[in-house]
Amino acid sequence: MKPIAIDLFCGAGGMSEGILQAGFHIIFSNEISKDASETYRKRHEQLGLEQGKNTWLEVANIKNITGAYIKKKISELKDFKENKNIEIDAIFGGPPCQGFSRAGKQEVNDIRNLLFKEYLRVVSEIKPKYLVFENVPGIVDIKFKNFVSDFNNENYKNKNAIDIIKNELKKIGYNLLEPRILNASNYGVPQNRHRLILIGFRNDMKRPKYPKEIKEKITLREAISDLTNYELDNKKYQNSSQKGRTKNIVTNKTIPEKKKHNNNLSKHYNYIEERFSLLNEGESNSQLRKRLIKNGLEITKYPNLLEYLSNRLIISKSEIVKKCKNLSKENKLLDLIVTKKNSRIKLYLDKPSNTVLTLPDDLILPICNRICSVREFARLQSFDDSFVFYGKRTTGGKARKNEVPQYTQVGNAVPPLLAKAIALEIYKVLKKEWLIWKNIKQ
Repeated sequence: MKPIAIDLFCGAGGMSEGILQAGFHIIFSNEISKDASETYRKRHEQLGLEQGKNTWLEVANIKNITGAYIKKKISELKDFKENKNIEIDAIFGGPPCQGFSRAGKQEVNDIRNLLFKEYLRVVSEIKPKYLVFENVPGIVDIKFKNFVSDFNNENYKNKNAIDIIKNELKKIGYNLLEPRILNASNYGVPQNRHRLILIGFRNDMKRPKYPKEIKEKITLREAISDLTNYELDNKKYQNSSQKGRTKNIVTNKTIPEKKKHNNNLSKHYNYIEERFSLLNEGESNSQLRKRLIKNGLEITKYPNLLEYLSNRLIISKSEIVKKCKNLSKENKLLDLIVTKKNSRIKLYLDKPSNTVLTLPDDLILPICNRICSVREFARLQSFDDSFVFYGKRTTGGKARKNEVPQYTQVGNAVPPLLAKAIALEIYKVLKKEWLIWKNIKQ
């Protein structure tokens, strides 16, 4: 019998992939986005997890989901009707982090900042043996002026969410490991992605550990060179992505995939490719701007960009060439050359990627001088190639408030291999507990 898990705020399913790879059975999940839920549901069907048979995905606001409702849906599953009192071994969850993210505005009044309250409420109602809370490191930056406990009306003043969570969990019978910031690149993910992890365990359960770091770092080249045609020889990481890491629960086999799903490449204008080519590996737009102010730009090497600048400013190419020699007082021209997007950065080829975000044009590929495809981002997150993302490829403007396109689904996900490393530590403790219980029974 596999240990039983619940995944809250599951998104497209990055955390779930790692939970499954670690050996858990996911019996209940929750996600509010219909776009992300479609990807999640279809992937789980591919893995033998069938809605109403052996798992349940609830597409709804977590505020409307009670522990009693979760237990009811579990009791109605066809494969679990014989088991009247199923105990949940672990609850995993990462409430939406945009409100806390240091890459965003970190607005105190962002309603998403309070969703951790719902996580705590569900934990208190389900009483799992273990819990994992995941979020961005920026969650410690925001302090609440007044936060009232749902458990005993305690009023927290000027406390951050992690301090509150730690104290609230103790009230309902949970011990906690000290929160840690884990870098996904230390657990086989080809990406420097830092996440704050909090592991809790019920007072009657054994203490788990945080996963040990591995020495080997996977580089951008090793992760996606077959997708970009940098090189044709397959690397170990590429092979495991193609063969699959997550097993179908019926066949107990991974799902190999040679077809490159979600790998449509953006067709940039020639002048945009030339703009991207200005960046050195590891250089951001803000650093490029400073370099151009200091050294100027030989714009004749970039004929398409020169043409674009001449047309936009309605001045001759010769005048543009002259102005580019000294850009220290040419802010308007600099904005057209570099754009005002300071966060854009060109990735290193032989280092792990920077953090994959929801906006694809934040990261530029070296050599190719283009943005990544959805599949390339998925590789950098450690998704199997057989994992297909559904919905719109991307979106913009006001639609971003309601739609969760493929790029956003990938960017918001917990890297499966990071999730697996964490879930394995809980699995190990549960397995020891089960062996002890079995020996006592015998």
